[in-house]
Amino acid sequence: MPDKNTYPVQLVQPDGRRVHDRVHAPLVADIDGERLRAMYTDMVVARRIDTEATALQRQGQLGLWPPLLGQEAAQIGSAHALHPDDYVFCSYREAGVAYVRGVPPEQMTTLWRGVAHSCWDADAVKMTNPAIVVGAQGLHATGYAYAAHLEGAEIATIAYFGDGATSQGDIAEALGFAAAWGAPVVFFCQNNHWAISAPVRVQSATPIARRAIGYGMPSVQVDGNDALAVLAVTRQALAHARSGGGPSFIEAITYRMGPHTTADDPTRYRTAAELELWQRRDPLDRMKLLLEREGLWDSAFERSVAERANDVAGRLRTATMTMPDPEPMELFDHVYATPHPLIEEERREYAAYLEGVRP
Repeated sequence: MPDKNTYPVQLVQPDGRRVHDRVHAPLVADIDGERLRAMYTDMVVARRIDTEATALQRQGQLGLWPPLLGQEAAQIGSAHALHPDDYVFCSYREAGVAYVRGVPPEQMTTLWRGVAHSCWDADAVKMTNPAIVVGAQGLHATGYAYAAHLEGAEIATIAYFGDGATSQGDIAEALGFAAAWGAPVVFFCQNNHWAISAPVRVQSATPIARRAIGYGMPSVQVDGNDALAVLAVTRQALAHARSGGGPSFIEAITYRMGPHTTADDPTRYRTAAELELWQRRDPLDRMKLLLEREGLWDSAFERSVAERANDVAGRLRTATMTMPDPEPMELFDHVYATPHPLIEEERREYAAYLEGVRP
């Protein structure tokens, strides 16, 4: 007999109505009006960070920026499920997750402006910096999770990546190792339908979540534009990992409404009709409609959200515009955690070179 049809987990419909899901709704039963408002605020701020950074790049103030427009629910919903000691291994698009983890807006663009090797102190917020090597973070998350397991730490890690990264060998190796050794890692795929110009249908002939079954780990598809549903399934996966159940896989079905990066022109490979379809499923609109239906929306709250978003955007813009250029010798700082003879040799050689060329 064929498998019973399954559908992505959904707790809030696009019109803001609740879905009565006996399995997943109890996982977010503690999310009261205050928490719903907080999640919506974070989603609005994440979008404002994104639009401000995109504008800065267009104005020549950043070398590059990877927009997250349309993926706010996937990022904020999952980030709200994390415990403070859990460790996040991101790709390059998770500015929303970074904001929830406590990264100050002043630190979000240093790498993209080209004035530092990274944006923030990873250990301070338990989240790695943007990773340009597609899929490598899956291996890092698995290794960290396995080491934590050996040390008896009751934490989990989460690895964020896109649908295109599932075609990378690094992700396949991470899935295999995590499954074989029971590493407490959650693989979180933001299926935004496009790996630059390649549609998801050329990444996999089967739903991406089903790939995990071949590795022997549980998987789930979730409506990635439904922040509550994302929160529920991520909580479930993290609890599974922390309790010794091993890895699991989440496919959050969402959509990248902007370009892959600011160096990309999506109008060359996708239609306006497709974009319009997903704009009608905007995750911010859905959460706002839920708040309205449940009597949690008023003009005072709307003003407070706008003020918060504008404040964060202003801090990000001011910090970006005033970032000092690094001194040339800072190139060798933070390459290794401890002194390294090769780096010290190169430091001396470069210092001598600078001494020779400076007036």
